[in-house]
Amino acid sequence: MSDEKLNWLVLAEKFAASGDPHSMRGVAREIFDLDKNSAEGPAIMAEAALYLNKLDEAEILANDALTLDKNNLRARFVLGGVAAERFNLIDELKILKGVIADAHKILDEYNSIPYGGKFKILFSEDRKISEDDEKKISLTNAILYKALCLISNGLYLAGDALSASNALREASTLTKNIEQAAEIYSKHLFLRNYREISHIKVKQLAQKYDSFFADVTRFSHDRINYAPEKKLKIGYISPDFRQHAVANFILPLLKNYDAKNFSVICYQTGKRDFVTDKLRKLKVTWRDVSKLPAQKIAQLIHEDRVDILVDLAGHSQNNSLPVMARKPAPIQITAIGYTATTGLNAIDYFLSDNNCMPEKGEPLDFTEKILRVKGCHLCYAPGIIRDIPDAGFHAPVLKNGYVTYGSFNNFAKVSDAVLYAWRAILEEVPDSRLVIKGKICSIDSGVEILMDKLKLMSFPLDRIEMRPYSPDYLEQYRDIDVALDTFPYTGGLTTCEALYMGVPVIVLRGKSHGSRFGTSILKAADLSELIAINPMEYIKKAVQLGQQKAFIAGYHAGLRDQLLKSTLMDAKNYMLELERCYREIWRKLCKIKSEQIRFGRLNFIAEFDSH
Repeated sequence: MSDEKLNWLVLAEKFAASGDPHSMRGVAREIFDLDKNSAEGPAIMAEAALYLNKLDEAEILANDALTLDKNNLRARFVLGGVAAERFNLIDELKILKGVIADAHKILDEYNSIPYGGKFKILFSEDRKISEDDEKKISLTNAILYKALCLISNGLYLAGDALSASNALREASTLTKNIEQAAEIYSKHLFLRNYREISHIKVKQLAQKYDSFFADVTRFSHDRINYAPEKKLKIGYISPDFRQHAVANFILPLLKNYDAKNFSVICYQTGKRDFVTDKLRKLKVTWRDVSKLPAQKIAQLIHEDRVDILVDLAGHSQNNSLPVMARKPAPIQITAIGYTATTGLNAIDYFLSDNNCMPEKGEPLDFTEKILRVKGCHLCYAPGIIRDIPDAGFHAPVLKNGYVTYGSFNNFAKVSDAVLYAWRAILEEVPDSRLVIKGKICSIDSGVEILMDKLKLMSFPLDRIEMRPYSPDYLEQYRDIDVALDTFPYTGGLTTCEALYMGVPVIVLRGKSHGSRFGTSILKAADLSELIAINPMEYIKKAVQLGQQKAFIAGYHAGLRDQLLKSTLMDAKNYMLELERCYREIWRKLCKIKSEQIRFGRLNFIAEFDSH
């Protein structure tokens, strides 16, 4: 490959990375002029068309490139991207797996030269390779990086959360952009919760996230008034003050706080919608910081002199952890929106409760100190997103004559262990049915993948119903007798919604904070009898309930009223307890600051006397 063409390819990658498909087209034309038989010209043009959402054009150009070079990585990546945009999940995964495997082979060949590790070649200080080889490695890395990021979405949709997480972890090592690497690694951590992992491994993986912010300067808080009983300024930061699952737990924080002793500022980092508009009408100070970079947001929070800053997203999508890493407030907490440690040393506390995190010494899987509230660490407050339909007071089994189990959870949470448990339940309850509802069932290729999986596991396919995601999913709980939770990553809002619609939920109490989330919800709802302590008991409880129509009917008739009277929905007492915790940790900090000042004075006096 000529030096000139190689330079054009490097430039095309720079334009791709900066989101400039029009300039990519210009580069492609230059390559056409240089070499009309090169596959790279149509391949770059195809990639530009993909980014412009011109899918037919992208497909034609990619195939043109492959007629010139059947193994061209970029053209094949584009076809994988086209398949992804068309929700052709099977083709997407097949194509991208091939691209990733071949990119690895290319890098392995370069790795045979003695200069550093497999994916650190590009960044090695002492590499002894030609400039041209360096560029070729860079180009291969770039395509591998894009393929890994893209396939992670497809794997996640297909229910393979572990492979999706691993793809993101590898992708995070292939970019020089630290912010980009941190964001991708954060997504990796989020998805890693979907499958079993040891406590120590959880902490190790999370702590690596903190290293992305090693060069970030933290704010000092010398101007803060450390009076123990002063009116505290609480800041809540989230991308999800909008139509999002977390919105169902946010309302008590903004509506039921003690305005005499606390003031509230909300930092909206995400998109604004009708839910945002509803929340903005509450008696809180609102800051729309969605267009600001992390440093500017942190600066604003610091200037607002927030006493306690509460992050409501953790490692979820578009999170605010880069802001928290700069320590804009003297006390920082992460709460509600994420079920595991963030790994950030700048965050002081993780909000939990005694059901999710029993008091048995310091947990092995958290970098934060655990801030435990009595009861449940969240409060369910439905209605902010949509009007809640009446509960289905008549259990479907009374009409159908058979029991209908169901799961409306994200299918990525459905591990093989969960599926085997569901199959065992169906085997033990004659004529019972299972409804699986979610995004995977919204696309033909997703249904095909799921059906093949269930077939391999010997499910009775004639008793399985797959329903696509739909806005009326709450009303569809009227078709479900008993809901089956997932594990080890349990449902949160999904469990609350099922219960509120009158449907009992069987949950498994796991060993980690996230795997005990459902347990905490059911305890707060006074439904401990539905909690299993191991998979065998999970099956047993689901089977026993499925064999007792009267019990199912009783749940459907009374669960809504039970929830309304329960701790799970008691916003007033929830906020009293939460604010008690806020005050307690604030007093601790004030005591520390007071002692620091006292010792500082004593040291000064001692030094003065010595002179």
